[in-house]
Formats: sequence, structure tokens, C-alpha cells
Amino acid sequence: MTDRRVGVLQEAWECCIIIQPIESGETEFSTKRRMKHLLSFQRYYHTSRLLRAHMLSKVGTWNFDIFLFDRLTNGNSLVTLMCHLFNIYDLIHHFQLDIVKLHGFFGMVQKDYHSQNPYHNAIHAADVTQAMYCYLKEPKLADQLTPLDVFLGLIAAAAHDVDHPGVNQPFLIKTRHHLASLYQNTSVLESHHWRSTVGMLRESGLLAHLPAEITRVIEQQLGSLILATDICRQNEFLLTFREHLDNQDLDLLDASHRHFILQIALKCADVCNPCRSWELSRQWGERVCEEFHKQGELEKKFDLEVSPQCDHKVDSVPAIQSGFISCIAEPLFEEWNLFTHPSLLSQTMLDHLDKNKAHWIRLLKPRTLAEEQTYACAESCDAEKGERKNIT
Repeated sequence: MTDRRVGVLQEAWECCIIIQPIESGETEFSTKRRMKHLLSFQRYYHTSRLLRAHMLSKVGTWNFDIFLFDRLTNGNSLVTLMCHLFNIYDLIHHFQLDIVKLHGFFGMVQKDYHSQNPYHNAIHAADVTQAMYCYLKEPKLADQLTPLDVFLGLIAAAAHDVDHPGVNQPFLIKTRHHLASLYQNTSVLESHHWRSTVGMLRESGLLAHLPAEITRVIEQQLGSLILATDICRQNEFLLTFREHLDNQDLDLLDASHRHFILQIALKCADVCNPCRSWELSRQWGERVCEEFHKQGELEKKFDLEVSPQCDHKVDSVPAIQSGFISCIAEPLFEEWNLFTHPSLLSQTMLDHLDKNKAHWIRLLKPRTLAEEQTYACAESCDAEKGERKNIT
């Protein structure tokens, strides 16, 4: 449904509320109070609509507050954001998409996220999508991307964690979950996210008008992008990325090279929380640790070995976050910075990363044995990073 059609329906609905007849026996005082509430609602709705429009005009900025945007859209941040970005890139016209089917598909994706998950929910998906948009706008990339590249990048970002159960792959494996058996204990969650996305695409009929071969390519490339977010494949992608940068052989006119960069961009977007401002980064850090700790409590309940970083008694939020920055975020974003150089956005992200890491370290209490092990990993990553800098 177009913005104009939605606006017309909303205005009509509001008018219907206002002209409702006064019920029999209603006093003048209660009528005035009722009208005051209605006018108050109208002012609130009008203000919220203006704020949404203002935020969407800033959607390409790195300080975009996805939590505020989700509140302003009444929990529909992912659908609202995707519709806006598809309009920006004129993808609806380019691929001759049915607007009703498109909105239906976005709604299915958003609904299939579990709102009870502290971290892996539709707000996270919207946050990753907004970050992906920022990366697609990087000067090094923007002029080289095709409409299909952008389409794939945005859909993969929006759906990359769809139907996430709020527990990790080791938990699914040791509880003999049917998904672990189905995907043979390899990229279990990512495979499920991809297959779920394909299922919703087919159910919505969004691509039904396209030739079968093009649809097949889209489905396969979405899989390639979503599977790249498997954290177990971090070193695989990082080493390949470094080799390309060292050899200076990335050719963005080559479709396979563009697809690889889309994979790296999605990986960056997926773990970009430590690169946000402290206020946003802190919220994400607390949310993901809450989800880890909920899994730990579930493991204790079923007498299972508690997974690393999932025991709230020994794995503190500052220890987990500072370790994650050292071992995962810093190595990845330093290579991304080399690729996008000179990039104001990349430098901003690295600045936030350094400040946030220092902030988490300051919040650390005397370390437990588990945290010492986390720090051993972090120090090892820092040493490797230093060697990398010396080489380059």
C-alpha cells in the first residue's frame, strides 16, 4: 500500500472517530473530556508522524537511534525502514514489484522474529539493515552496485536472523534439536534463516512474475549472504578479505567480487553494535548478554553444561563485550577501514570501537577465572592485530 493510500485511510479513520455521535446520557463535561482526549491523541499522532519522517530523512547517518525509531513506528521499524529504502533505490519500479505483495513479505519477515528475544528480534534486524544501508552508500561501493546487489543486500540484512530461537548452535546440537539434525550441525541457524526467507518469498509471491532462473539466482545468493553471518566462519572470510587487500586485486566490476564485499558488509552490519555511540552500544551489549544468560539458565535447568559466556554468575557484561571487541569486531572493522579508505564513516566506527572498549574495561570488576580466559583470548587477538599492523 502506498504512503498516500495509507495516509488517506488514516485520515479517514481519524475523521470517523471525531464525528462519532455523543452517546445518550453523556454529560457536557464528559463530552469535553472525550474531545480533549481525542485532540490530544491527534496531536500525539501528528507529532509522531513528523518525528518518523524526520528520522527517515536521517536514515543514512551513523547516529541513527533504532530504538527510538521502533517506538515511533509502534514496533514496525523493520517494515517501515525496508519500504523507505526500497523507495530510495527505486527497486519497486526496477523489479516491477507488486506493492501489496512487497508489504506482505516485509510483514511476514518482521512477524517471524521473536519479540521475546532480548537481542535477536526485529529491532536487531532493522538495526543491521540501517547499517547495511550506510555501507552501501560508501563511495568505494555506491557507484559500482547494481540494483540486484542492493536488493540482495537489503533483503539479506532484514532477514538474516529470522525465526531465531534465542539460543546458539551448540545449544541446538547438544539438545538434539531437529534443526541441528536437518542441517547436520553446520551453520544450523543461518541455514534456517535462509530457508525461512526463501519460504516467505515464495509464499508472498513477490518474485512470481520473474523468470524462474532469476528467482533461483536470487534465492541462492541470499543464501550465500546469510550463511556468511555464521560467526564460526569469521576467520575464513577475514583471511580471504586480507588476501584481497594485500594483493590489491578486488575488482568491483566483477560480480563475484561485489558479492564477496556484500558478504563482508553484512558481516560488519551484523556485529556493528560496538561501533555505535556508547549509549546505543551499551544497550545492545546488555541485550545480547541477557540473551546469553537466559540460555545459561535454560542449560542449568536441564542439567546441561553451561555454554561459554552464558553463566551470569561468572560472565559479566563488560568482560563479554570487551572480549568480543578484541577478538571479533576490531579485526573485521580494521580490514573494512582499509577497504573503504578514505572513509569518514569507517573512521567514526573505529573511534567508537576504541572508546567503547575502554569504557567496558573500566566497568570490569576484579576478574574471575572465566573472565581471565576471556581476557587471554582478547590479549591474543590484540597481539595478532599488532603483528598485522607491523606487516602492513
